[in-house]
Amino acid sequence: MLKLLSYPVTLVFFICFGLTLAVFHPIQWVCLNFFGYNAHKASVSIFNWFLLRCTNLLGTRYRFENPHKIPTDKPLIIVTNHQSMYDIPPIIWYMRKHHPKFVSKKELGKGIPSVSFNLRHGGSALIDRKDPAQALAEIGKLGSYIEKHNRSAVIFPEGTRSRDGKPKPFRPSGLKALIKNAPSALVVPITINNSWKMLRYGQFPMGLGAYIKFKVHPPIMNEGNPEDIIKQVELQVTKDII
Repeated sequence: MLKLLSYPVTLVFFICFGLTLAVFHPIQWVCLNFFGYNAHKASVSIFNWFLLRCTNLLGTRYRFENPHKIPTDKPLIIVTNHQSMYDIPPIIWYMRKHHPKFVSKKELGKGIPSVSFNLRHGGSALIDRKDPAQALAEIGKLGSYIEKHNRSAVIFPEGTRSRDGKPKPFRPSGLKALIKNAPSALVVPITINNSWKMLRYGQFPMGLGAYIKFKVHPPIMNEGNPEDIIKQVELQVTKDII
């Protein structure tokens, strides 16, 4: 019965979601080209707030638990598990004061209104997963960028999303490149639970009533052996996945 109900609700969701993408694409263009980075960044934050409201139509609820006073005058390397594309808007919105940029596959850099524009022009790294040298070079540039501007890089070290919520082993190469190129960054682990339930039936229909939870763990200093840092981060992220 719930799956049957999800068909019409999903149609309404996709209409609202698509309109949001279409409306904010020219808004981003105007903000970036006429008012610069800060205006563009603000438009992206508001855009993602609207995306969250679209998901509320599906009965999706969010809890973002962040009791830590994370400084805004230092770069961050945000490391999190990956369960769906809907992991991204809450991170952009709730971590907006840290200017999050993403390590994303290059295919998302074209063809998606608003999303592709932001990935191309907002400071994120677009990587070719079939070309490790290109991918590591782009991630290294992102590390240098956040180091220079005190912004944050978000990386999903599993490499691909988990379709059932169960964590996949970390692939450390990209995270090592960020650690190397942003030596003053704090490493911030985040655990995500239940976002996979939005895609429990695939892309259509959407899952209804997901309660998506984000837990921000204490920041870790970027000091010592990168291998030890990565092991510590992976343990922090995965131990709270339920």
